[in-house]
Amino acid sequence: MEETSLSRQYDTPMGLAHTTMQALKDRIKLHYDLASDYYLSLWGEHIHHGYWPTDESKAGESKEVAQANLIQLLLDVSGLKDKKDLRVLDVGCGVGGTSRYLAAHLGATVTGITISTRQVELATKLAAEHEPTTDDDARAPAPAGATPDKTGIDTPFIAVGTGRVRFVELDAEKMGDVFAAETAKFDVVWISEALSHFPDKALFFRNAAAVLGADGRLVVADWFKGIDLTQKVFDADIKPIEDGMLLPPLCTQADYVQLATDAGLKVHSAPKDISGDVKKTWDLSWNLVQNPSLWAFALSQGRDGIAFLQAFRAMRRGYANGSFRYAVMSFSL
Repeated sequence: MEETSLSRQYDTPMGLAHTTMQALKDRIKLHYDLASDYYLSLWGEHIHHGYWPTDESKAGESKEVAQANLIQLLLDVSGLKDKKDLRVLDVGCGVGGTSRYLAAHLGATVTGITISTRQVELATKLAAEHEPTTDDDARAPAPAGATPDKTGIDTPFIAVGTGRVRFVELDAEKMGDVFAAETAKFDVVWISEALSHFPDKALFFRNAAAVLGADGRLVVADWFKGIDLTQKVFDADIKPIEDGMLLPPLCTQADYVQLATDAGLKVHSAPKDISGDVKKTWDLSWNLVQNPSLWAFALSQGRDGIAFLQAFRAMRRGYANGSFRYAVMSFSL
């Protein structure tokens, strides 16, 4: 698809510097409050990469199938594929696509947290519209021990398939304190393409370890910078992504392993680099965002809006050059 005149006009990412970490958080919240409806309409309920395994028979799969493929891959690498009745904390849950998938397919009880007020609204609405397995499942109460009775979070669970979901507006940096008093700890902390937004990643890994139960799993999918990048390559490929996607400095895959082990977690599944199997996401995304109405919306949001859309081009270039990477991994207590 040809680029719009607006995408050609704003050829240089124009994001503002992050003056403080709180200012960055505020900008992230504002971005997702404003843009999540567009994400939902353009990309669907799963606001994450698609996974097209290197297999000719799968090359033509739809983005919806590819997004489900990524969830299944994460279940595989974390050893959770055949587990049932799990208690899951979905961190940076977006509009709740993964939370609902885990509830419907694994019978999981899932708490999704996000910094965005609008994402909580959309995720809850979509869950309420989901068809329960039977009439008796509708609005079923959470199983014993699943409802926090000491945290002040009284959001009810909604039946999705044989599982349940609820969505809570919460800064993930506070999750350790908020869920420390849970009657039962989580079996799984799931975070897909959200950790790269977090200013204090070491704190996240400590919090994950604190809220996981015995033999719990931390499941991670995220974006990374390549190793040993020259300053020229970093400035051309990575800096526009950090600026446009409102990211603090990107880590390498090895950085996450070090942070996890420093927090007392063990490597369950070492980083699996699937950059080549997900990069099609950004070809599809770049085509989708050529919609003139989206560029007009981005322009109305000022520098951040245009820089965000232009970061899509940098993502494609980074994958092509090998400077921008994608990996999945899991950890255990």
